[in-house]
Amino acid sequence: MEQFVEFKGISKAFPGVQALKDISFRASGGKVCALMGENGAGKSTLLKILSGDIQSDEGELIVNGEVKKFSSPQEAIKSDISVIYQERQLVNSLNVMENIYLEDLPVNKMGLINRKELRKNTQEIIDTFGLSIKPTDIVGTLSVAYQQMVEIMKAYRRNSAIIAFDEPTACLTDTEVTILFKLIKQLQATGKVILYVSHRLAEIFQISDEIVVLKDGRKVDSFLTTETTEQLLIKAMVGRDIGDTYANLRRNDKMGEVLLEVKNLTTDELHDINFTVRKGEVVGFAGLVGAGRTEVMRAIFGADPITSGQVIMDGEEVHVKSPRDAIKLGMALCPEDRKEQGLVLSRTINENVSMPVLEKMKKKLFLDRKEETKLAEKAVEKYDIKTPTVEKIVIELSGGNQQKVILGRWTSDKIDTKLLILDEPTKGIDVGTKAEVYQMVCDFAKAGIGVIFISSELTEVLNVSDTIIVMHNGHITGRVTREEATEEGVLSLAMLD
Repeated sequence: MEQFVEFKGISKAFPGVQALKDISFRASGGKVCALMGENGAGKSTLLKILSGDIQSDEGELIVNGEVKKFSSPQEAIKSDISVIYQERQLVNSLNVMENIYLEDLPVNKMGLINRKELRKNTQEIIDTFGLSIKPTDIVGTLSVAYQQMVEIMKAYRRNSAIIAFDEPTACLTDTEVTILFKLIKQLQATGKVILYVSHRLAEIFQISDEIVVLKDGRKVDSFLTTETTEQLLIKAMVGRDIGDTYANLRRNDKMGEVLLEVKNLTTDELHDINFTVRKGEVVGFAGLVGAGRTEVMRAIFGADPITSGQVIMDGEEVHVKSPRDAIKLGMALCPEDRKEQGLVLSRTINENVSMPVLEKMKKKLFLDRKEETKLAEKAVEKYDIKTPTVEKIVIELSGGNQQKVILGRWTSDKIDTKLLILDEPTKGIDVGTKAEVYQMVCDFAKAGIGVIFISSELTEVLNVSDTIIVMHNGHITGRVTREEATEEGVLSLAMLD
């Protein structure tokens, strides 16, 4: 019998927001059904209803002809459903094998965990994925990309009949994406139902059979992948034709003097790093996962210790021992993992935006709440953050809007940002918001801010940056201008020893 899952008249409201309204479509076994839409369109909410994380207000979830209403993720898992979220569901203090088999640890006759079997089974899965990690590696010590692969392996191990992927490739290298797509094709061939959420148009056309487009919580269109185009999809998602995103950028053409100079920077993971950033320049960092791009930024920002070398800001050598020192010098960092390192998810928009400038917002001994609200409202207006109020808890925002909150924090009129470091700023955000972020980067440069731009999407780095620095295995292997750069040339540099 053919497997299928059907959403029938699904609606869901949260305080101040209608997240889903009358969503109806069917996904069949043996096909990959892609869900697309802007951030906040309702894609993740729909998957949370499928997984039992939340329950719909109206409508029916039908699995293989049977109406289901899951009250917990455990119930969904028992019904042969696995959802791989954009936000990883891992226990960082446990190792890889314990995370992969967490709900189903093998035991021996004495009822104790059979670690030999656990390690053997996990190693087989790791070998299937072709990864260079060990079953005993502690998950919290792995890179974000490898943590994502552990999340995927966990769902793969369950062998569920219905598998949903929410932005699975957001932090993966091209090699890892190829491995994942090969496995998805294998799952598809066995008749499994695959739901796939991504903002990367190229991979949607590569992996999917059909596409359902959501906008503002409603289903606005559906397509057979072979019968549509990128332009039609973008127009359905954002309600307009955004044209050639990169060609339409209003760039800065007047760069100033050197703002940041890094000389012979060395840490436990980096070797002899040298580069400069001028005022008004966008310097992109390219490289494969593990190349050391994020480690460079953490060292400059005082998050990791520097063994030797110099960091020079505005012509003077500085000694940045902590992020607090970096902020005082006018540095700002939007980290790769915005949820764990960039935001306090349990706090409101206004609390997150005002965080670096609390001292400037005191009224005698107390925080000026009116001034804090005014600051947050300016950020909401400037970056078009989709929220009914600045008192909204940040965890309730979409990924793109969370990213905008971080940008609002570092570019307010209360803080003098000279150097803005953006580490994977477009990870997990939609094509329309990406275009906005690219223009924001150019606007920052026009304002005389030096910008460092890191992305796993090579096309972004090549088209947004003025200068591209390429890294491999903890050192710089080359630097090219945007005019000189090609994907083939940068990739070859990224693989140099």
